[in-house]
Amino acid sequence: MQGVTLTIGVFGSILVILLHPIYALAVYIAALVWYPNYLCVSIGTIDISVGRLIITVLLFRCLYDARLRSKFVWNRLDTWVAISMVIYVVMFCITRPLLPAIENRGGFLIDTWFTYIVTRLILTDSKDLIKFIKVVALILIPLALFGVIEAVTHWQPFLPLKRFRPWKPVVIGERVEIETGMIGRWGFSRATGPFSHSILFGLCFTMFLPLIWVLRRERDQWGKLAYPFSAITVIGALSSMSSGPWVTAMAVGFLLMMERYKHWVKQGLVVLAVLCVLAEFASNRPLYHVIISHANPVGGAGWQRAKLIDCAIEDFGKWWLKGYGGQDPGWGRRTGMGHTDLNNEFIMAGVEYGILGLAALLAVYTAAVKATIRSHKLFASPQLKSWAWSIGVSIIATAIASFGVSFFGNTKMIFYLIIGIAGSLNNLQREILVNQTVSYLHLSEISNLENLQGVNV
Repeated sequence: MQGVTLTIGVFGSILVILLHPIYALAVYIAALVWYPNYLCVSIGTIDISVGRLIITVLLFRCLYDARLRSKFVWNRLDTWVAISMVIYVVMFCITRPLLPAIENRGGFLIDTWFTYIVTRLILTDSKDLIKFIKVVALILIPLALFGVIEAVTHWQPFLPLKRFRPWKPVVIGERVEIETGMIGRWGFSRATGPFSHSILFGLCFTMFLPLIWVLRRERDQWGKLAYPFSAITVIGALSSMSSGPWVTAMAVGFLLMMERYKHWVKQGLVVLAVLCVLAEFASNRPLYHVIISHANPVGGAGWQRAKLIDCAIEDFGKWWLKGYGGQDPGWGRRTGMGHTDLNNEFIMAGVEYGILGLAALLAVYTAAVKATIRSHKLFASPQLKSWAWSIGVSIIATAIASFGVSFFGNTKMIFYLIIGIAGSLNNLQREILVNQTVSYLHLSEISNLENLQGVNV
């Protein structure tokens, strides 16, 4: 299987060299969502996935392109992402054996920092962003339909491929593994596709859903296609039969609806805060227990996720300084499991890197949301305002999903691509200012010409 992986990786790398940068980035996304990230080419202890190979080649291609480099302008979000990377690398290396830690962080930086920087370099104006999302929509639609087929027919062709992964390969028979994967909900299998888990498969769709929905603002046929494409994307998320993607899809729908009533956002936040206080007193238990127990539409381990937060709070003194150094926190028995399942991105950051890691993750989320708010206020065009709003919705919805899952593999890369798109909004602001300046100069030239003609007459 390594030969197939290497062939696909080399072919994808050639494409990103030859194609226009927008389509090259789309090739990377296609590789992430259609080829399993757990299939790697192993060189000693180093595992190279198709995504890592393609994004590395694409980064060098972007750095070689003087036109792309000239459009890149460092901004505040870039600073926070860079700081978070330093924290994630340093804290990881000082709590683990150095050489394996350096090797691990090398792969981590390729997955995260490379993806972020490439996105920032390529998506430099509104036309590029729109063109990219159109291609992504075409990539995701067949994947969503595949998810429906997987959920309905119980046919999961990617599942047996897990026996080829370098770490924890499946040693039991394919039949047992497939039957285990068939155990779903309401008679449906939990669609996984080429992802490592059904939750991550569903979240792939919810991350891009707001950006596909905003294509309705286009005046060509895409303005009409945005509606059925968005509906199919929602169906793709639902095919995971996991509460995380279902709740995230609901949150995306509500937040997108609020774009028409944005003048009620502040009042809504006040009402929400009051309701949270009332729920806390009325239930006589922590608020997150109340929320998680009800935000579980298709069943699942809601109680375990709430108990995980309890454990993190109770053992704060054990992990706040530098995390657990890669060791199991020992919360398995308290959460009703044989081991600690860290299905919370924020708690995962704390356990891995200590309080600095958690603060870094929160800072990146905050800076990304502030970038979308700032852009939304600056943009005068309704279309660009919708883009800023939709990107903000994607980030906020992903933050909500982070309370029920920890990102890894393909989904981690997609997350940093979305953050990179938020960072590129700064380029759209500069694009508008430049266009306004050019328009002003053009009008001034016309006025001067008319005055000159009047004098000659």
